Amino acid sequence: MNELETARLLLRQWEAKDVEPFIEFYAEPEAARFVGGSASPDQAWRRLASYIGHWALLGFGLWAVEEKASGALAGCVGLWKSAGWPELELGYWLVPGAWGKGYATEAGAAARDFAWTALAAESLVSYIAPDNEASVKVAERLGARYDRTIDLLGFGPHRVYRYPRPG
Repeated sequence: MNELETARLLLRQWEAKDVEPFIEFYAEPEAARFVGGSASPDQAWRRLASYIGHWALLGFGLWAVEEKASGALAGCVGLWKSAGWPELELGYWLVPGAWGKGYATEAGAAARDFAWTALAAESLVSYIAPDNEASVKVAERLGARYDRTIDLLGFGPHRVYRYPRPG
């Protein structure tokens, strides 16, 4: 499985040491409100297992984002295309202690480039809840532009931000 590295971050596979910070993230309603909402420890564990399973089934997925300087889990970034998902999605979330440092943009750029080069993606979008302005700013910094609003498979209305193909 692929690992990516940026100046400050390592995008790597999930490890047992990530379970507790993952559960802590999903225990915080404000932190997790745009990525499925808060979850019990068992529900969070199952979400993490689905991330790992996505890799096993499709050969790509969501990476754990680790701060190289501290070794701490900073969040998650990557590519998602589960059964029935409309298009390949670039998604990201960060633990509250990593907010405001530019990590989502830095890691997102690496994942976006991986989608275009390694996966030869046909299209790439981010699905963003209407009131998630922080994610809109990240998507726009990564070059995405608003396309339309859809009802995302029972998750309610989401704005579709489309990334232009390089070149």
